[in-house]
Amino acid sequence: TPQQSLEAAAAAARAAGIEAHILSDEMEGESREVGKVHGALARAIALRGAPFAKPCVILSGGETTVTIRPRQPGQAKGRGGRAGEFCLGLAGALAGQKSVWALAADTDGIDGVEDNAGAFVTPDTLARAEAAGRKLADHLDRNDAYGYFDAIGDLCVTGPTHTNVNDFRALLVL
Repeated sequence: TPQQSLEAAAAAARAAGIEAHILSDEMEGESREVGKVHGALARAIALRGAPFAKPCVILSGGETTVTIRPRQPGQAKGRGGRAGEFCLGLAGALAGQKSVWALAADTDGIDGVEDNAGAFVTPDTLARAEAAGRKLADHLDRNDAYGYFDAIGDLCVTGPTHTNVNDFRALLVL
C-alpha cells in the first residue's frame, strides 16, 4: 500500500540513525506547487531546526497532477511526469539550500510516459543546470522536467518495477 511504502522508507532511515517523518500518503495538488511546499518545509528545518530537528528524512506520497501549459510558437514540446515536475518546483523553492537532497519517483518506475521513475534534487542542482544552459523557469513553462534533469544527469532510472503503489517523495535534511 502507499502507507507501507512510506513506512518501509522510514524504517530504513531510522535503521541508519536518521529520524523520519511521514507527512501523508494522500498528498494531492499541482505537482510543482506540492514541490514548493516541501521545499519551504525543508528550508525551515535546514535553517531553523523546526518543525523537525535535523538530521531527518521527510516522506510523502499521493497522486499529484500536472497541468500541461500551452506551448509558445517555436517552443519544443516538454517531457516528464508528476515526479519530475515536483522536483522542478522543489529545486526552485530550495534555491540551492545546503544540506538538502531529495528524490521523487513513481513506484512503477515510469514518470508519465518516459523511461525514468523520477528525478533527484541536490544542493547544487540549480547551479549545475545553469552551467548546462538550462533555465528552471523555461522548463517549468513547457513542462519539461525530463530535459532539465537529463541535462545534469539527475534522472532516476529504475526500469519498470511492476509495482504501481503511489508517487514517492523523500527529502533528506542534514
